Order: sequence, then C-alpha cells, then structure tokens
Amino acid sequence: MFRIASSPHTHSGKLTARIMLWVIFAMLPALGVQMYFFGFGVLIQVALAVSFALLLEYGVTYLRKKPALFYIADFSVTLTALILAMAIPPYAPYWVILIGTFCAVILGKHVYGGLGQNLFNPAMVGYVVLLISFPVQMTAWLPPLSLLNEPPTLADSCRLIFSGMTTDGFSLHQLVASIDGITSATPLDTVKTGMKSAVFSLQDLSQSPIFSDILPFSSGLNGIGWTQVNLAFLLGGLFLIWKKIIHWQIPVAFLTALFALACLNFVLSPHATSPIWQLFTGATMFGAFFIATDPVSASITPKGKLIFGALAGLLVGLIRFYGNYPDGVAFAILLANICVPLIDHYSRPRVAGHQIGQGRRS
Repeated sequence: MFRIASSPHTHSGKLTARIMLWVIFAMLPALGVQMYFFGFGVLIQVALAVSFALLLEYGVTYLRKKPALFYIADFSVTLTALILAMAIPPYAPYWVILIGTFCAVILGKHVYGGLGQNLFNPAMVGYVVLLISFPVQMTAWLPPLSLLNEPPTLADSCRLIFSGMTTDGFSLHQLVASIDGITSATPLDTVKTGMKSAVFSLQDLSQSPIFSDILPFSSGLNGIGWTQVNLAFLLGGLFLIWKKIIHWQIPVAFLTALFALACLNFVLSPHATSPIWQLFTGATMFGAFFIATDPVSASITPKGKLIFGALAGLLVGLIRFYGNYPDGVAFAILLANICVPLIDHYSRPRVAGHQIGQGRRS
C-alpha cells in the first residue's frame, strides 16, 4: 500500500491568531497614552467591550453549531472590541459600548457569515451606529486630565460610566465646567465649530488650554493628548509594517491623499488649519494604520490598496473640510469598503503570459 500525504509546502506562519495578537500588541502604546491623558475610563470601556464581545462570539457560534472556542481563539473579535472601545469617549455610559459591540459583532460580522466574509469593518459599523444614534454621548469627550481641577480616580471612572456621577456627586459636565468656554468635544470639533461660526480666529482658538505647540508647522493647535495618541498609533503602525503584518500601500496612500487635500484647503481657505495638524489630530493615524488596513474589508490587490487608501484619505478630508462631522474616519472607511469589489476587479494583476486581445483572429 502506498502512503498518501500532502505536498511539503512552505508555511508563512501568519496564522490569524498570530496576526491579531501582533496588531493588539501594536495598539498597546496608544492605549497607554490614551489612559495617561484621559484616565481609567479607557481601560473600563476596553474591559466592557472585550468581555461582551467574547460572550457574543461564543453565543453566536454555539447557535450556529460551530466550534465556539476555536473562533474565540483567533482573537479577531477581541481586536474588534479593542478598536471600538478606543474610538468612543472614555466616560460614555456603559450601555453605549454594549450596544456598539453588539452592532459590531452581530451586524458587522456574523450577519455576513463570520470572519473573512464581512463587507465592512465591523468596529466601524458599531461606531457609526453609535455616532448616528447617540450623538450627545458620542461627543462627550473629557479634556486631558492635566486640565481638570479634580481628575477622576478609578472609582470615579467606574461611577461615571455606570451611574453618570463621580463618588463626590459631580457629573461629567461639572468636571469640565472650569475649562475655557471655547473648549468643545475634541480639538477637531473645537476648530470646526469655532471657525464655522466665525466667532473665533485661529489665533483665538490657539489660546484654548487644550492646545499647545507640540509639533512644528501646525498652527499651534496641537491638541494635548490627541497629538501624543496619534504619534503612538504611528509608532505602532510602523512596527506592523516592519513585521509585515500590514502592507505600506494603504496607510501611505491614506495619509498622502489627506495631506494633499489639506494643503489645497490651506491654500484656498483663509480659515484652514495646517496640513501637518490634520495628520496628527482626530483618528487619523488610528484610521490609517489600524482600521483601513483590515485584511477582510480592504482591497487585496497591490494597486487596489493604493486606490483604496487614497479614496479613504480623500473622503476623510472632504468630510472634515466640507461635511458636518469633525473627523469622518469611520464614514470614509465604510464608504471605501463599498468600493472594494469594484477596485479589486479593475486592479487585478495580469496573468503571466496573458496579452490583451490574445486569441482573437485578425
């Protein structure tokens, strides 16, 4: 009898679980920086999102009669929950992150058949549902802890998230009452609201305590905490490129398109902020390196990655400069996800030896 065995193919070692763990590891510096500037609420939101996502993953796979532990062990749902938790305000009510996690796992992933079949980035599906449904809670960002007279402790953070009040009886609104009046939800929102109302100039806005000179050539509007978080995401993203976990095309095209549009807007508009500032505020680096590079919902061809990244970056700029939302990363990536089948169809590499028109008779 002959022994039948498969061919000894070389394995790259890039298992799904290993890839997800590397991405989670690369996000830890940004998570630490976010906790340093915005408090323990970030960690509580992560704990709520991850634990609920694991329960949902187990329940859905069990109902589908799939090996639940096998799917949980690939860490994909953990990464989805982590991305969503780091995207929402740290002191949003507990039910906000639970609803968002449910929408991300169920509507963004399992309604399409699970990992590898989803059309959209699951975390962004959950985020957009929250942003549209609960705009007040999703824009209730606490200023950096260094600007607060009484920064919330771990106990205060738990009470704020689960009851809306600190242990001393202060609400989130009362905690920020002593901050400058032009301070809004985020630096992006502050600038957009102030410039749109024509009440404040860029020089006036730069006097707000949430801004400082951290980066050169940025109009002095670097948001304290936000710039450092973006730098941490940039560091983590470069690490992933170095480890060949993600490809360089999407983040480079994303940032290049956004920077180019920001330069054009800077030339044409007298109220525009520095293009450098646009790269290090909001969720720019988060979106470029950790959200747009989702291997399932992004383009898979080399040219397609460049087109997809450029499209997402362009849409972010259009939404920021001309839309109603101050950031726009989530909407831009979901809109770019819609175009992925078309992008991949027209950017497929030509088969070796194939020529256009080959086989036709003259």
